[in-house]
Amino acid sequence: MKKAEQGDRVTIRYIGTLDNGYIFDSTEEQEPLTFTIGSDEVFPALEQAIIGMTAGQAKNLLIPAEQAYGPRRKENILVLQRDSLPAGSEPKPGQKVHMQLADGNELLMRVIEVNDTEVTFDGNHPLAGLDLTFALQLESIG
Repeated sequence: MKKAEQGDRVTIRYIGTLDNGYIFDSTEEQEPLTFTIGSDEVFPALEQAIIGMTAGQAKNLLIPAEQAYGPRRKENILVLQRDSLPAGSEPKPGQKVHMQLADGNELLMRVIEVNDTEVTFDGNHPLAGLDLTFALQLESIG
């Protein structure tokens, strides 16, 4: 039976959970995920776990935060004075905002705190700093 290897196009189904059991992503109600091993479409740790598996095989995989979205970084937190925001803007916690950086690049940030004088934005990925667990099944090797 063929085993998945570098360069193979594979299709997987998975349920991704956090330590507290929260499901952060799943293919249960959507199409399975298809990618090429070694093409940097998914975490390298996920690719490595699939190498050597056969179609139909299932396994559980823990990907530490450092091998997933990395640690939460304080330098990705930005606190701005409310009066420095565009007139009429009413930021709310959880809101996603595109910010233009000085170099012309854009960064997606989430509003995490709002008070009378300041607004705090977080540019970390929502899953940064978290270990991810995947219950995965290799559906096919193309």
